[in-house]
Amino acid sequence: MQSVLFLCHRLPWPPSKGDKIRSYHVLQRLAERYRVYLGTFVDDPADWRHLAPVEALCAEVCVRPLPPWRAGWRALAALTRGEALTVGVYRDRVMRHWVERLLADHKLELALCYSSGVAPFVMRHTQLRRVMDFVDVDSDKWHQYAQQARGGVKRMLYRREARRLAEFERTIAAQFDASVFVSEAEAAFFRHLVPESAGRVHGIPNGVDAGYWDPRRTCSSPYRPGERAVVFVGAMDYRANVDAVHWFAHEVWPRIAAGRQDACFYIVGSRPTAAVRALGQLAGITVTGRVEDVRPYLAHAHAVAAPLRIARGIQNKVLEALAMEKVLLATPAAYAGVADFAGRQGCVDASPEVMATEALRWLDAPQAVRVPAARAEVLSRYDWVRSLDTYENVLCNAQTGTASVDAVDTAGLEACP
Repeated sequence: MQSVLFLCHRLPWPPSKGDKIRSYHVLQRLAERYRVYLGTFVDDPADWRHLAPVEALCAEVCVRPLPPWRAGWRALAALTRGEALTVGVYRDRVMRHWVERLLADHKLELALCYSSGVAPFVMRHTQLRRVMDFVDVDSDKWHQYAQQARGGVKRMLYRREARRLAEFERTIAAQFDASVFVSEAEAAFFRHLVPESAGRVHGIPNGVDAGYWDPRRTCSSPYRPGERAVVFVGAMDYRANVDAVHWFAHEVWPRIAAGRQDACFYIVGSRPTAAVRALGQLAGITVTGRVEDVRPYLAHAHAVAAPLRIARGIQNKVLEALAMEKVLLATPAAYAGVADFAGRQGCVDASPEVMATEALRWLDAPQAVRVPAARAEVLSRYDWVRSLDTYENVLCNAQTGTASVDAVDTAGLEACP
């Protein structure tokens, strides 16, 4: 069995947020075919209790704590060195020594890096076949942050990070054998930025666990009797999610609340920031914090909101809502990675007026409406088995040229060493 070094910026377990959903499924597939050596970080204390199932899948694991204070100090040090903050945050002496010892003691031929911040650990090891899963073009996300920033200092820092990180992404693409993104559209965007490396850039979409996100499962409603809910689900310490619910609460929600007194807006997700918690003081808005299972909130909602204004790639929250047969209220930014289809219900629009009008239309229904066409579309296009087959083919043939989920030949996977 071949071995692989898997470097991941966040513990790939449990699949509770966008980037971890992808890394979780990738780790599961790697463990079936490879002897996995995992180097990763924990930035959420709640994740430590999930270490045992990760260790059970791997030959060896190095896990490093990354509390906010440490990330902050490292980012400040990166600022003084003139490097991208994203790179500085993951500068870790213990992890670096573990990687060096591992590569000295074992004949590894393949390294998979998940997020650009962990790439420096293998940059000098040119003997490895190296694959980078960028997921999204993060440098452009920082550019979007700069456009949204209100303060001049923040705007300057975000622009600097966008510029420095773009330079580093270009370096990685030039040196690594393959670069992977979460959608073909995201891959095409990156190819335009790095034409010299375009032949090694691949688009492989996320999938949806159809058994888990199944609207036919019976569950009790988490809403109070008589409430008609619009729900947003996501990690509530993530900047793009915070911006999304703030915009919805102040620009869209007042129009909805004026139309129906029984309407309610639920913000469901872990680690809500102070700004998010403050939204819970507004009439009709509830901020839950972490919940054990978000599926009841989706199943019993009249509509699911995905009002992101800052976004790249494909949004798992959109795929999951569609898999649950929900009416979707999305901005174009949130829906950009998903191919539109006949039978979708809701709206894809950045106008507060349009979104509120569409929400009221569905809140007027006697009970939450199911959209079978949405689930059918997701299951036909976003399948984890198919995507992971393609992913593995890229790992096995990282130096052979372009591939995407639509173009790669998955035949011969069993022959991969």
